[in-house]
Amino acid sequence: MTETVSVEAAIDLTSPSLYINRELSLLEFQRRVLEEAWDESKPLLERVKFLAIFGSNMDEFFMVRVSGIRKMVEARIMDVSPDGATPPDQLAAIRKLSQELMIDAQRCYQRKLLPKLDKDGIHVIDYHKLSKTQKERADTYFKEVVYPVLTPLALDPGHPFPHISNLSLNLAIVIRDKKGNEKFARLKVPDTLPRLLPIKRSSGGVRKDGTIPHQHYFVWLEQVIAANLNDLFPGMEVISAHPFRIVRDADIEIQELEADDLLETMQQSIRKRKFGSVVQVAVYESMPETVRELLVDNLEVSRNDVYALDSPLGLSGLWQLYSNVERHDLKDVPYKPRTPKAFKRAATSADIFEAIRNENILLHHPYDSFNPVVDFLNAAARDPQVLAIKQTLYRVGSNAPVVEALLEAAERGKQVAVLVELKARFDEESNIGWARALEEVGVHVVYGLVGLKTHCKVSMVVRQEGEGIRRYMHLATGNYNANTSRIYEDLGMFTCDESIGADATDLFNYLTGYSTKQEYRKLLVAPVSLRKKLEKMILREIEHAQQGRKAHLIFKLNSLVDPNMIQLLYRASQAGVKVDLLVRGMCCLRPGIKGVSENIRVISIVGRYLEHSRLFYFHNDGKENIYLGSADLMPRNLNHRVEVVFPVENKDHVHYLRQRVLDTYLKDNMRARVLQPDGKYNRIIPEAGKDAVDVQEKFMS
Repeated sequence: MTETVSVEAAIDLTSPSLYINRELSLLEFQRRVLEEAWDESKPLLERVKFLAIFGSNMDEFFMVRVSGIRKMVEARIMDVSPDGATPPDQLAAIRKLSQELMIDAQRCYQRKLLPKLDKDGIHVIDYHKLSKTQKERADTYFKEVVYPVLTPLALDPGHPFPHISNLSLNLAIVIRDKKGNEKFARLKVPDTLPRLLPIKRSSGGVRKDGTIPHQHYFVWLEQVIAANLNDLFPGMEVISAHPFRIVRDADIEIQELEADDLLETMQQSIRKRKFGSVVQVAVYESMPETVRELLVDNLEVSRNDVYALDSPLGLSGLWQLYSNVERHDLKDVPYKPRTPKAFKRAATSADIFEAIRNENILLHHPYDSFNPVVDFLNAAARDPQVLAIKQTLYRVGSNAPVVEALLEAAERGKQVAVLVELKARFDEESNIGWARALEEVGVHVVYGLVGLKTHCKVSMVVRQEGEGIRRYMHLATGNYNANTSRIYEDLGMFTCDESIGADATDLFNYLTGYSTKQEYRKLLVAPVSLRKKLEKMILREIEHAQQGRKAHLIFKLNSLVDPNMIQLLYRASQAGVKVDLLVRGMCCLRPGIKGVSENIRVISIVGRYLEHSRLFYFHNDGKENIYLGSADLMPRNLNHRVEVVFPVENKDHVHYLRQRVLDTYLKDNMRARVLQPDGKYNRIIPEAGKDAVDVQEKFMS
């Protein structure tokens, strides 16, 4: 005990050496996503999908994270991050690691995936390698479909450099007039047309299993355009054409206090997103220095913002192969989620409410179906005894059965109040559309609190029963999105617990009115009580360890960034608490440092499903506590968002989550990577004689 105290006293837990840079940790997560594309044990088109996900993730990283740091540099804000890095330091490190990852991704595509796709009958062919017939097909498509939508823009004293939209692919074209003068033009590759142009589909040879797979042939649209540029510049000589792609700052800043109408402000901000400053210019190595200089000068970027890469520019374009090529033999076997027994027996809306009255019901998506959530809201909309529905919506997507149920409820005369978070990044347009639709049928729509993003996932149904009312709740770790529920791992719970119902009522009053309630009965609510309550339970675990009792913390998160929480976990480790952290993405804590974090293990699992649930387990001297919720351990979640973390009190559910769920995650030796003190992740290598454990496969089976 004395030794533990002296170690704590001797080590400064705020030392920058004890923290991993947040941005580099996020890039290490992108590396783990990229590793899935390299993984030869995965079906081929699933590997292509992960490469497309990597491309989309990197675009978002530059649009949001890199743009934010660049703004700090430009404003000469020299705030130092917990790991001791200044904004210029971070920008330099980001550029170096990003270039490395993007080159590795294109190496994966060119050297591994492209040859395998070709072997399996999916041929992505460069234009100059097309057969005569294929070229004729491509050129005909150009003349009939592509040519009419192209708009070449000249650059000369009479034509200023044109605006280039975010994530657009373009051709920088050098042409020569009849007098021998070289000129420059820019041509946008239309994003309304398929990036991969299908030029032929035919049957292939007979395979060993007796089937005859279709042969698919594609060519990149920008190559077809480049080959037909003479049609766009008659009387001119086309010298060369060089593809380039730009990424702009897309992080929306809203001066909420000055915005009378948040909905209108959001619509204006989305329009402005197209015109954010350029944060990345991707080009081919072959682009001449003169053309690069012209882009650098006119796009007002640094040379360091230019990334020389291989084909294709914009790996997110590979989604087309995954989505449009019907080769189920090259994809994961479709999984049909289960329906919990309690809902299988529910034939009517009254049965659904009875099932929830009988016991709390736990759902584990995508292994359990999301349909019970939709059925619950449909039942509420149609049940004559239901008086009101209150709901938070964060990301619901374009196809939203949850919103359809709320619309029906309002049309049937129910009192419906919905908080729509308009600041859900990159889902703003969809949310604005649903907000308008809800308002049109008389739903009370609220757009969140000033200065706070509403991220909690709560649905409450108020039902007349006898002479009183009963509140039925659904609380969750994930969004009310039927589409992502099939690919995001999340947890949700139905309950009619009276204390949680009273808390939910207070929460909605806080969100829609002027309530300043600071204490809740069972719910942990940010920014009001969540941080304080979590700290209290971690300190309780430290006390158990100091008294010689078994102490164990298991947290499952998307991200661990908050310095105060990291310091508290270091203190727990120093006191002898065993700490297991399942952190999918960013983790700024350094495990395995003697005297600080040798009792902490950090595991990241990346697989078929996106690990999205947040779970907090406290051993508590055998009186185990488990909480689920929407919050990660980040300053934004704990301080600047409305989050809800709720207790799991059913003993069977606690047992299931501890023994079946968390234990399986901790035993995974197929998908798990373990964080090292230097910030790198190592795959777990299965020990000889030990069974292979893939947590996601195990839950599916």
